Amino acid sequence: MTRSEFDDIRAHIAAEESDSDDLLQIARSLLDDLEQARLREATLRASYLGLLTAARASVASEDAGDPNPLTFVRHELDRRGQLPSGEQDALRILADARTAALLIAHLEEPSPVRPRPSARMRRCVGTGRRLSR
Repeated sequence: MTRSEFDDIRAHIAAEESDSDDLLQIARSLLDDLEQARLREATLRASYLGLLTAARASVASEDAGDPNPLTFVRHELDRRGQLPSGEQDALRILADARTAALLIAHLEEPSPVRPRPSARMRRCVGTGRRLSR
């Protein structure tokens, strides 16, 4: 949604306002939440684009024979306050990267096919089973 669409919806809600109508208050709240989510998404996209551009520039710099190809990535990380500061920080970041790689690999695995429950199993579970009195 564009900013003007948000403004149009707000104007419509304001025109329909009554003292006892909680539904309009809920709609106003949901609209605010939606706009905040849209703003967060735009911010994340801009951050991603900056990091991607820095990574691509660093690879191109290395291919061009630059003696310090990580300049672009370092600058972007420093700008965001994410530049590692010492050996302990570097070791933690490397461990996090290994864990993330393992999690991503696990997510990309096909989900296991579960066997269909047997007739006996179906009789033992479910909402149709009654307790004896």
